[in-house]
Amino acid sequence: MTSTGPAISRHDLATSGLINVKKAHWNLPAAVLYEHALRRGEGVMASNGPLVVETGEHTGRSPNDKFIVEDALTRDTVWWGDVNAAMTPEAFQRLHARVTAYLQGRELFVQDLHAGADPNYRLPVRVVCERAWHSLFARNMFLRPPVDDLSDFEPGFTILHAPGLQADPAEDGTNSSTFIVIDFSRRVVLIGGTEYAGEIKKSIFTVLNYLLPEQDVLPMHCSANIGADGDVALFFGLSGTGKTTLSADPSRALIGDDEHGWSDLGVFNFEGGCYAKVIRLSAEAEPEIYSTTQRFGTILENVVAAPDSRELDLDDARLTENTRASYPLEFIPNASEAAQGGHPRNLIMLTADAFGVLPPISRLTPEQAMYHFLSGYTARVAGTERGMGSAPTATFSTCFGAPFMPRHPSVYARMLGEKIARHECHCWLVNTGWTGGVYGVGKRMKIQHTRAMVRAALDGRLAECSTEVDPHFGLQIPTHCPDVPGEVLNPRNTWHDKQAYDDMARELTRRFAQNFEQFAPYVGDEVKAVAIEAAA
Repeated sequence: MTSTGPAISRHDLATSGLINVKKAHWNLPAAVLYEHALRRGEGVMASNGPLVVETGEHTGRSPNDKFIVEDALTRDTVWWGDVNAAMTPEAFQRLHARVTAYLQGRELFVQDLHAGADPNYRLPVRVVCERAWHSLFARNMFLRPPVDDLSDFEPGFTILHAPGLQADPAEDGTNSSTFIVIDFSRRVVLIGGTEYAGEIKKSIFTVLNYLLPEQDVLPMHCSANIGADGDVALFFGLSGTGKTTLSADPSRALIGDDEHGWSDLGVFNFEGGCYAKVIRLSAEAEPEIYSTTQRFGTILENVVAAPDSRELDLDDARLTENTRASYPLEFIPNASEAAQGGHPRNLIMLTADAFGVLPPISRLTPEQAMYHFLSGYTARVAGTERGMGSAPTATFSTCFGAPFMPRHPSVYARMLGEKIARHECHCWLVNTGWTGGVYGVGKRMKIQHTRAMVRAALDGRLAECSTEVDPHFGLQIPTHCPDVPGEVLNPRNTWHDKQAYDDMARELTRRFAQNFEQFAPYVGDEVKAVAIEAAA
């Protein structure tokens, strides 16, 4: 095997069953990975420097193709079911043999990286790819150790990434030709049958979500930033709710935009990069993120570039609504170099309510925060996913990240409740969705108003405001907020048809209550009381 690169680990690929590799490129920098990607026809370079790639059939995650190996370690600790499907050790062994056989004799790209900015909880991760651009993605998204440390790098988890390999469901025990399989005992992840790069980062997020609770660290699907006086804010939310946008505040340092841990010392980023949605991204509304799409080192997934000029069209959704940019965290001008902070002062839960009935901002009690954390509500709208009708669809993803939570949701909720109480966090629910009516009738909340409300929450002004209680959800709605028209704050006031608002609000509370029934046996009486009040 021929090996090249600036730093090659003495812990070679043989430990992963890869012996007869044609060539292994170790820890290549971005410029060299660009050259390999262009040479191999994996993408094109756009006019301002980003690498533009297409992911083919898979333009998003494949949740139905994700498995965890069920063995003595995981049998009683994983929340088995639709989210966490089981694979036998024997089936994994056969699939692992197929993956390693497929990768033998190929040119491979290896990155030795870290997941976790706090060295006390850092996981060494090796990513072995058959594509140069996926190797660049891994380099963007994880933390890069000093080059001098790489010769002794020993992986704590290894990803074998073989997007060109199609599984045989009958032979391999998969649901389709795509597979994402995690074996916690062997500490190996197998990914195949999909070019979508997000599976790489989310597989390690899943790994950390399993490992860290045993160390009393709460893993969280959230963004985080920090103010000049050291006050940390967390932003929980599903895709499309505004985590990346709202945390990229030029007046605050960005700790990270998607995955964090909360330990006894404070908050730390799991990643070294950002993976932002960029469809219809605006230079005026989101200048920091927009600027990353115009520079060398960024990967743009499924963004359309003109064939002749290579000029980008961020508004073109012909390939997917889920266009993405992967870039190092330092591309954001105000990114925190340490990627760590103290204990949060404010915790914000984001939802994009397409039914138009949730307040744009409301104060939560600790018990309400646990209720909404377990609920993980947002709404999908027509056009964002294939096969959706014209009406909004309520989506509940517990802990705002159910597909990545191997343990029972009550484990994470209990940890969150304890940390909120211990550190006296202010908790808020922010609706970045629709106002004045349901999707198709009302309008999307103005980003300027949302930013103003979040600023007022973070600097303490909103905590001093008087509130009124929403009769449907029991939420405390501020009666005024600086730089926001008063009529915007109470959603019922924005609807022309008040009866229609009440009917829609009651329908959404019914859906909340129905969803929460599965968690009722695992929560205390205080949280159950919130559920009863919201359903009343």
